[in-house]
Amino acid sequence: MSKKKILIFLVIVCFIVYNKESEMNFEKIQYIERKTGEIKTEKVMGEGALKFLYYNPFGKLALYTVVKRKFLSDWYGRKMSKPESKEKIKSFVEEMGIDMSEYKRPIEDYTSFNDFFYRELKDGARKIDYNEDVIVSPADGKILAYQNIKEIDKFFVKGSEFTLEEFFNDKELAKKYEDGTCVIIRLAPADYHRFHFPVDGQISEVKRISGDYYSVSTHAIKTNFRIFCENKREYAILKTEKFGDIAMFDIGATMVGGIIQTYKANSFVKKGEEKGYFLFGGSTCILVFEKDKVVIDKDIIENTQNKIETRIYMGEKIGNEKN
Repeated sequence: MSKKKILIFLVIVCFIVYNKESEMNFEKIQYIERKTGEIKTEKVMGEGALKFLYYNPFGKLALYTVVKRKFLSDWYGRKMSKPESKEKIKSFVEEMGIDMSEYKRPIEDYTSFNDFFYRELKDGARKIDYNEDVIVSPADGKILAYQNIKEIDKFFVKGSEFTLEEFFNDKELAKKYEDGTCVIIRLAPADYHRFHFPVDGQISEVKRISGDYYSVSTHAIKTNFRIFCENKREYAILKTEKFGDIAMFDIGATMVGGIIQTYKANSFVKKGEEKGYFLFGGSTCILVFEKDKVVIDKDIIENTQNKIETRIYMGEKIGNEKN
C-alpha cells in the first residue's frame, strides 16, 4: 500500500471508528496561568484526533503503525509550507486567540502557514530577567519541573519509565546528570515557536538522535512519558559558570516538519538570544541540570506535584542558582 493510500485509510478510520469510549476517558487540558493564579482550559488544535489516537484502541493501532512515522510529519510539514496554506492563518489566529500585536509581521505578510508558525516577536515583546543568578524559560509554553529527575516516575503511568541513558543515548552523560533537575516546556501549536538560551554560556555543537514522531501533548505524555526517549530529538550542552553544564533538548513530535538551529556552535551566547525554532507542529524544550546546581521556583514545583502545568513565557524566571 502506498503512503498516500495509508493516509487516506487512516483518515477514513478516524471518522468511522471514533466512538463514545474516547469521550468518556478524555479530559480537557487544564493549566495554571502563573500571572493570575487562575486555572484555565487549553484550546487544543486537533482535539478530536487526539481523542481517537490516545483513548481508542483502533486509534492506538493507527498511532503505532502510521502516525509516529517520519513520512507523515514530513508530508504535513510540506503541506503547511505551500502558498495556499496561508488561507488557514486568519481563522487559526481567531480560534486560538493569538495576540498578533506581539509579532513583527501582520497576518497578510506571511507566505504560508509554516512561515506564520515560526513567526518572530517584536523587540521587547517578552521581558527577560537579566539577573545573573536567575534562570529563565527558553520558550513560551506550559511547564513541568522536577527538582530531582527520579521524581518523574511517580507522576506517570507505570511501565513508561524515563531513563537518562535512553534519553541521552549516552551512558557517560546519563551518569553526569544522575539525580539532576529536569524542566519540561511544552509548546502547543498556538504558541510562539522559537526557543532561546536560559542563561549566558558557551554552547556546543548540536547532537542529533533519530527517533519517532509521537505527539508530545499532555494526553500523550500522561499515557507514555517514554515518548521523550523515543522521539527524534536534538541537544547541545550550555557550559555556564553559575549553573554547571545545562543539557538543552529540542524534541520533535507528530507533524513537526523540522527543528532548525540558528545559533553558532562553540560560541558564547547571552541569555534570551535565539537558539532555533520548530517548523509546523507543537513540540517541547527540555532542560537538564546537574545535581545541586539550581533551585526551581516553588510554585512551579508545587503545581507539578499537583499534576498541573504552569503557563510560562520566554524570558520569565523559573529558578535560581543553588547556593
